[in-house]
Amino acid sequence: MVCFLLGTGFEEAEALVPVDLLRRANIPVCMAGVDGSVIPGAHGIAVSADCPLSDVKREDLEMVVLPGGLGGVAAIRGSREAMDLIRWAYDNGVRLAAICAAPTILSDLGYLDGKKAVCYPSMLDQLTTAHTAHGQSVAEDGSIITAEAAGSAFEFGFKLIEALRGPEAAEKVSRGIYFNR
Repeated sequence: MVCFLLGTGFEEAEALVPVDLLRRANIPVCMAGVDGSVIPGAHGIAVSADCPLSDVKREDLEMVVLPGGLGGVAAIRGSREAMDLIRWAYDNGVRLAAICAAPTILSDLGYLDGKKAVCYPSMLDQLTTAHTAHGQSVAEDGSIITAEAAGSAFEFGFKLIEALRGPEAAEKVSRGIYFNR
């Protein structure tokens, strides 16, 4: 299962586009509410979480995804439970993915040390020990995938599918929605 951590103020496109693409690839997804069951996004779109964060079964996780949005990132940082899940995932070999402002969380935890990564361009200086992949909107290094911003949401979603089920699965979804990549 892929767990998306949704906190108040998350960037809607960065969560919902990849969730949609993963579900089209028949990959189980849970949008976990960090701070409630109906989570307001950064642009006023309220999303019903599939479950509260406390109901996420760690043993079922294939990946934990951190959408951006300054409010959403602050909500994740401010949740001991969310931060514990991220640490647990990293320590147990579960893939991590983050987009926009969210890679700064992984950087602060030391998970991007020496890794190729991207984030929202004005925040690149916060990826202090990462090798920033200039000119790329999505970067994968080992078990971590990062992406720039909302404009990268489709490419990010396809990369998540590719990492979990292979390039053929990503290509099938891409063709099915007539996405030219």
